Amino acid sequence: MSDFPTRIDYAQALEIITRVGAARRPSSQRLAIQRVDGRVLAQAVTAEFPLPPFDNSRMDGFAVRSADLSADAPTTLTLVGEQFAGLDVGLVLQPGQCARITTGAPLPAGADAVVMKENAARDGDLVTVPAGIRAGHDIRRAGEDVQAGTQVLDAGQVLTPARISLAAALGQADLAISPKPTVAVFSTGDELAEPGMPLQPGQIYDSNRDLLMGLLRQLGLEPVAWPRLPDDPQRVETALRDAAGAFDVVITAGGVSAGEKDLLPGLLQAHGEVHFWKVRMKPGMPVLFGALDQALMLGLPGNPVSVLATFLALGRPLLDALQGRAEPRPRFTARLASDWNKPHERLEFLRGRLRSSEDGVLLVEPNPAEASHQLRGAADSDALIVLDAGERAYAAGTPVTVLPY
Repeated sequence: MSDFPTRIDYAQALEIITRVGAARRPSSQRLAIQRVDGRVLAQAVTAEFPLPPFDNSRMDGFAVRSADLSADAPTTLTLVGEQFAGLDVGLVLQPGQCARITTGAPLPAGADAVVMKENAARDGDLVTVPAGIRAGHDIRRAGEDVQAGTQVLDAGQVLTPARISLAAALGQADLAISPKPTVAVFSTGDELAEPGMPLQPGQIYDSNRDLLMGLLRQLGLEPVAWPRLPDDPQRVETALRDAAGAFDVVITAGGVSAGEKDLLPGLLQAHGEVHFWKVRMKPGMPVLFGALDQALMLGLPGNPVSVLATFLALGRPLLDALQGRAEPRPRFTARLASDWNKPHERLEFLRGRLRSSEDGVLLVEPNPAEASHQLRGAADSDALIVLDAGERAYAAGTPVTVLPY
C-alpha cells in the first residue's frame, strides 16, 4: 500500500525525525555576541589565552614577598606604591617592600602573596602584616580557571548567559551559531472558528494555532501563523505548497487521520515525500512526517492534547536537530504520586504535575483527564509522564520518566 514506514514505534519515529532534521541543518552564521542568547553554538570555542590572563589579587590589601615574612611574628614592611585593577604600572618589589593592591589588580613583580587590608596595620609608609603568610596567599594564578588552548565551549551547546560571558572573557566579539529554522503553522478544519467570533452550530474555537505558536515561541523561534485550512483539497494543496516553498518547516494540526477529509497524508504522498505516518503512541497516533518542496512537513493530529504531546515528543526534537542542538532536553525520573492503570499497548505520554515531597523526592501526579480532547487537563499539568508500551498497572511510588513542558 505504501513504501514508507507506518504504525512505527516511537523510538523509530524519533530516530527518523532527528536523522532527517540533522541532514537538513543549514550552514552556520556569525552573530555579534550581544545577539546570541539562547542560540545553538555551531563551532567550538577554544581559549587563545589563559583565564585569568595574569597573576592577580583576590582581595583589596597589600602585595608582599613571602620571603620577607616571619612564620612566628608580625613583620613591618615599607609601602612603595600602589597597583589598582587596570593597567599594570610596572611596580617591582625589593626585599622589605610592599605595595597597596586592589581586587583583580596584576601582581607586582617580586610579589608572591597578598595580605587582606583588614589583616594589616598601616602607619604612614609602614605596613605591619601578621605572621604565617605563605607564597600564593590570596592570589589568583594565571590560567587557574582556563589554560590557553583549552576548548571551553562545544558545538551544539545552547548559549546561556554564563557561556556567553565565558566567550566574552576570552575576547570573542562574535560566535558561529546555527540559524533558527523558519516555521509556518496551519490549523485545519471547517469546524474551526476564530476566538472572539460567534460560534455557528457545530463549530469550535481554534485553540491549536495559539498552542503551537506559543510552543514555538517558547523555543526562541519566530513562527508565522497562516490562515486556517478548510477541508478543500485544492485550497489545502495550494496553501501548503506556497508555505513549503518559503519556510524550512511546516507544522499542521488536524487532517492527518484516515477520514474522508483527512487530506494531508494523500497530498504529501502524491506531491512530496512521506518519512512516516502513524506512530504507536498515545495520544497522537496519526502523526505524519515528510517533506514538500524545500520544507519538512510535520502533520499533528487535531485534538489539542495530541498537538501538545506530539509536538513535545517529536516536533521539539525535529527543531533541535535542525539547529544542531547536542544537549538533550531535560528528562527527569520521578515517582508516581498515585496509582495509575494503563489498559492499552501503546507507549503513552500522560499529562501530570511535578512536585517535591517533604523529604526531597520528586513526585509526579497523573492528571485524570487523560482523553486527547481534554485541554483543561493539559493546562493543569506541567509535564508528560512516559509510560512504556504494554498494559500495566502502575503503583504509587513507581519511578517513571518525565518530560517537562
